[in-house]
Amino acid sequence: MRKGIILSGGTGSRLFPCTTAVSKQLLPVFDKPMIFYSLSVLMMAKIKEILIITNEENIYSYKKLFNNGDNLGIKIFYEKQDKPSGIAEALLIGKKFLNNSPCALILGDNIFYGNHFEKLLTKANKNKKNTIFAYRVKNPENYGVVKLNKNNQPIKIIEKPKKNISDLAVTGLYFYDEKSSSYASKIKPSKRGELEITDLNNIYLKKKKLDVQLLPEGFTWFDAGTYDGLLEASMYVNSIQKRQNKMIACLEEIALNHKWINKIQLKKRIYQFKKSGYANYLHKLLKLKFPYK
Repeated sequence: MRKGIILSGGTGSRLFPCTTAVSKQLLPVFDKPMIFYSLSVLMMAKIKEILIITNEENIYSYKKLFNNGDNLGIKIFYEKQDKPSGIAEALLIGKKFLNNSPCALILGDNIFYGNHFEKLLTKANKNKKNTIFAYRVKNPENYGVVKLNKNNQPIKIIEKPKKNISDLAVTGLYFYDEKSSSYASKIKPSKRGELEITDLNNIYLKKKKLDVQLLPEGFTWFDAGTYDGLLEASMYVNSIQKRQNKMIACLEEIALNHKWINKIQLKKRIYQFKKSGYANYLHKLLKLKFPYK
């Protein structure tokens, strides 16, 4: 059974002073905390055991927000990250939690939205290979970039390339097999002292066990870890929700649709969120029949 990891560590220095006293992933993206969006992705992939990795001083805040996950029909665990040492470190911190299980690793400041996303997640979940997700960007020099051949198979992955080899950025969502922690332990720190996720992806690439899922046209991906990214993501969520009259990353709606919680449990969540707009949306869900699409 695949398990999930959300990496919500780091100092959030790109958002200082906003993140001086609060975890970046707890900042609001329109009407809900940023981490709701990454957690919703794992839940859409039907992953029920999830580890949140964050700084020691922020663990209490996340526990106050989610507790052990029972109110969402899932199990949430917590581990601390002493200092940010690269994305691949999450697989070392989470080694005991994973216990040789395949996993989906997602960055807590990444936001995904688009048609048929759940189908793409299901495909990656069932894939015997490992899957990374790529998105076309205007500034590939700021990301890990993947180059594909004519058959859309990966042939090269480079971290923040100086020369333009591709406009396909590797997003912060990775589906790995049961060997990910073992392979991550073999990675040496880069020049900036981090365990680069690109190095792990290249290990799988050399073994010919890596697939790339291109996010289709019309799909949206945000790195909300900058001022502009946070603002653009908030404006986008606001616009889409008003237009479609449907909430993005509503955790209770996903849990209801998977039959992980019932309407009695949903009523408790409504009471918890009191008179907020989020609670009003949950109240509307009580009138619908589940499961639905």
